[in-house]
Amino acid sequence: MTSFNLGPLAIPMQQALLYLGFFAALLAGWLAGRKRKANPEGALFAMLLGGLLVARLAFAGRYVEQYASAPLTLVDIRDGGFLFWPGLVAAALIGGLLAWRRPALRQPLAIAVLVGGSLWGTGQALVSALERSRQLPELSLMDLAGNPVDLRELDGRPLVVNLWATWCPPCRREMPVLEAAQKAHPQVRFVLVNQGEHAEIVRRFLIEQNLAPRGVLLDSGNRLGQATGSFGLPTTLFYDADGRLQHSHMGELSGASLEHGLRQLP
Repeated sequence: MTSFNLGPLAIPMQQALLYLGFFAALLAGWLAGRKRKANPEGALFAMLLGGLLVARLAFAGRYVEQYASAPLTLVDIRDGGFLFWPGLVAAALIGGLLAWRRPALRQPLAIAVLVGGSLWGTGQALVSALERSRQLPELSLMDLAGNPVDLRELDGRPLVVNLWATWCPPCRREMPVLEAAQKAHPQVRFVLVNQGEHAEIVRRFLIEQNLAPRGVLLDSGNRLGQATGSFGLPTTLFYDADGRLQHSHMGELSGASLEHGLRQLP
């Protein structure tokens, strides 16, 4: 499952786990600090924001070439571009500094971090293990000419599957990014699976946007989204050459976040 559904709202699973862990940390810290009158709420927010900022800057530094061509996308954190370890180290340093300056915060802050971190880390490990156990679904889709295409016709290359629709603004914005990646990475197969629209609508969109990506397929019944647990658009799934899911990305891709996903493929 790549997303958590809250009514009509689809939240990326990684974000949902981060929210859950952080709110658990706030609650645990408040309970642990009541007797000492030392609520670590401010310290936790400082750790979270500082960690995210450093994680974003580290990501931007690694993929500076991709952001150089579109510098405004650097501030668009919806692409999910964060590096885990720099952010974690920054959060730990901020927490350690605040605990050193305020001894009363040490115990409640430590308890809060332990509870929230354990919940978040366990959830991440379970989701990652579940993703890596999934195989590419056995589905027959249609290309724009009406010919059937077996999705599991692997050709020895890693596979990137993008679920999209013409009515979805983030999908429309990321389509040139995917087309450029197809040309830059011929060693990777890209399949762009439209969800629930007719061939004529898709063809007209591609012509109007002056796009000609390869591997555009039609999934009129949204079967692939259901089979992969991908309930929000756009969603991009990264498979190895044997059709095993390695990781997923829900939301708009930037050139940097797509490159990051490709580098994680074996």
